[in-house]
Amino acid sequence: MRRRLAGLFASILVLVVAALVLPAAPASASPQAAALTGRVVVIGVPGLRWDDLDPRRTPALWGLAARGSSASLSTRAVPPEGLPVTCPTAGWLTVSAGQRAGAPGAGCGPLPEPVTAAGGTATIPNWSELVAVQQAGPFKARLGLLADAVTAAGGKIAAIGPGAALAAADGSGRVATYAATPAALPDLTPYALVVAEAGEITQARVDDGRGQARRSAVSAADRTVAEVLAKVPAGSTVLVAGLSDSPGRGEGSIAHLHVAIASGGPYGHGWLTAASTRQRALVTITDVTATVTHLLGLPTPEGAVGRAWSGGGAAPPVSEAAPRLADADLASQVLREVREPFFITLVAAQLLFYGLAALVIRRHRRMLTTTRVVATVSGALPVSIFLAQLVPWWGFAHPMPALLGTILGFAVLVAGLAYAGPWRRHVLGPPAVVAGISSLALLADVVTGSRLQVNAVAGYEPVTGGRFYGFGNMAFAVYSTGTILLLAAVAHALRRRPRLAVAVCVAYGLLAIAGDGWPTWGADFGGVPSFVLGVAVCVLMVAGRRVSVLRLGLIAVAGVVLISLIAVADWLRPADRRTHLGAFVQQIIGGEGGSVVGRKLGAMLHTLGNLPLTLLSLVALAFLFLVLARPSRWGAPALSLAYERAPELRAGLFGALTAAFAGFLINDSGIAIPAMALTVAVPLALAASVRALQTAPPTTAARSSAPAGATAPPSP
Repeated sequence: MRRRLAGLFASILVLVVAALVLPAAPASASPQAAALTGRVVVIGVPGLRWDDLDPRRTPALWGLAARGSSASLSTRAVPPEGLPVTCPTAGWLTVSAGQRAGAPGAGCGPLPEPVTAAGGTATIPNWSELVAVQQAGPFKARLGLLADAVTAAGGKIAAIGPGAALAAADGSGRVATYAATPAALPDLTPYALVVAEAGEITQARVDDGRGQARRSAVSAADRTVAEVLAKVPAGSTVLVAGLSDSPGRGEGSIAHLHVAIASGGPYGHGWLTAASTRQRALVTITDVTATVTHLLGLPTPEGAVGRAWSGGGAAPPVSEAAPRLADADLASQVLREVREPFFITLVAAQLLFYGLAALVIRRHRRMLTTTRVVATVSGALPVSIFLAQLVPWWGFAHPMPALLGTILGFAVLVAGLAYAGPWRRHVLGPPAVVAGISSLALLADVVTGSRLQVNAVAGYEPVTGGRFYGFGNMAFAVYSTGTILLLAAVAHALRRRPRLAVAVCVAYGLLAIAGDGWPTWGADFGGVPSFVLGVAVCVLMVAGRRVSVLRLGLIAVAGVVLISLIAVADWLRPADRRTHLGAFVQQIIGGEGGSVVGRKLGAMLHTLGNLPLTLLSLVALAFLFLVLARPSRWGAPALSLAYERAPELRAGLFGALTAAFAGFLINDSGIAIPAMALTVAVPLALAASVRALQTAPPTTAARSSAPAGATAPPSP
């Protein structure tokens, strides 16, 4: 059996690596064009949002969106201390570097005014200070990367406006051609790249939301855009980017999604997308640099992390597309408001439920059926957080009640399916259905584009730009826990055919791990080693093997090797096709791996200060081991009875807890992973334990001296 498991694992590992490496070799071997082709005009409109556009007030931008491709723009750069926003200076410098950049000082200061010289050139004052800020920052952005790449290929660059000068400056801070206004640069024909600024929104520092002052500033910016467009040579590609937030009070202290439009060249009317997000109608500010070089026929400069904008499919007319994109920003804003109160509500509800369940198990046998049903609904809540994204709850007048109602509605629906068939009479019947839906729904989501995780309260939000595709850490916790508990239930159903049970568990376990780590699906670096550990513990226990420290160590090494091979194979692909797995390998090669790991470790330790999630984890574990598993005055040994009826439950719980603890140690979300995992595992274990209590003879259920089954791993 051991040789068969090892052989199957090795075969699938070879297939994974071969599938990634073999297509990569020809692509990476083909030389990339180095000669300039085409002409690009980048118009930066800092602060511009989709709800600003109007056919009457902003005719130039509206017409451009009608002709071109559109998307929401995540402008996350390096925020100033104390503000969760992107300042205009940071936005322009990010375009210069193709990597998240920051501005010196606290808050959002004014743009530096270029110092002009004879011949139309200019220099950026205090450029060395800007460079030093990046080198001291977390991303080590190399300023001047864009200009250096274009000029090295023989192209000329012009900048219009002080912000544009930051993006168009070379590595020394020099701007080859500079004009303060569009009128001062009448002929754009000689230039391969023109960067223009329409900075009226941020210069006005409006903070009245959608009031008259903002509308006036937006109209003024549109007039500047129209002035630039009137000078654009035929055949040029125009990129418009609302590449920062609007600094100020009120609305100015809130990060938003902004406008991205591409018109001309390869861009007709439709949606925009990019490999950096894999989401239709969503691109990032770091993509601007890669898009410019791609349109000019140049390879993406080393150090630029973005991906070129590409067509994302057919889009409706701009009169429908603009409101949709504005709605995406609304979803992000509502998420920011409801996330904290949602988790406080979730933690409070879970703690209350555990307390009431402890009383029921000890004293109120008549309420066991109700407790079992409520436990099943509770175990379905985590996956329902993601299923709730199928309903636009953020658009309701009262989004928090709408969110809670939507999640609860899906949880009740999932629980209804759990009790809809004859399996409801079995100890692991309803838990198996909930675990299966948790696993299969999230696997299907990452295979089809991870849309259920975008703007989910336990997912990722495009405004912060931490992640755009694949498995987020909280989704991974739900997915891995559901998968491992499903494996335990499958093994129990096939208990009369143990070899088949192990084979099925290994097969689906490896498929689930591949779904988590495959670059085009889950792309989860930290999840794979912990998932491998959890699945292996479950399978070993199902197979009756001893879980020793040595075996756990070997399995952990195998998990690290597996994700390392996948990451290296991803790195072997062309740079514009890599995911963050391959990008991490490149960071290691470039000497940045230590800082990345240190940043992740610091983030993990910082999560221990999240008192609600830490408290939830501790109380869930206490309930599992002090109420369900340990016969004492706190309650009957319900979990031991469940183990007697379904021994495989022990394997599922130990595997899920192993994956959760390992995930806590090696992921930057830290305590959030075990908190979400336990929110699935403990209620489902309670549901199974209650069913065991209900079907046990009264004398058996009342025994208080039964051995505690969950306090040690199984014997060899």
